Amino acid sequence: MRPALRPGDWLLVRLGAAVRPGDVVVARRPHGLIVKRAFRLTGDGWWLESDNQSAPGRRDSWDFGAVPEDDVLGRVVLRYWPRPALRFPAPPG
Repeated sequence: MRPALRPGDWLLVRLGAAVRPGDVVVARRPHGLIVKRAFRLTGDGWWLESDNQSAPGRRDSWDFGAVPEDDVLGRVVLRYWPRPALRFPAPPG
């Protein structure tokens, strides 16, 4: 999902929220959860795409088809990063 999201980003997800085209969503897949952008709702479910189609290892609806609506768990409402570790200056002397 780069550049919008990076590995290690923390996300706040509103479970069960209505999804609109363009939303970033969390969906259930057989191998685990994925974070993708909802592109369009089809008769088979949501078509989900990666923001960066040329990313190595990218997997989205172009590979596995539409994701059933029941497997789209919610939409991302906030992205934040873990706080960086605090560093204290060494004492003088």
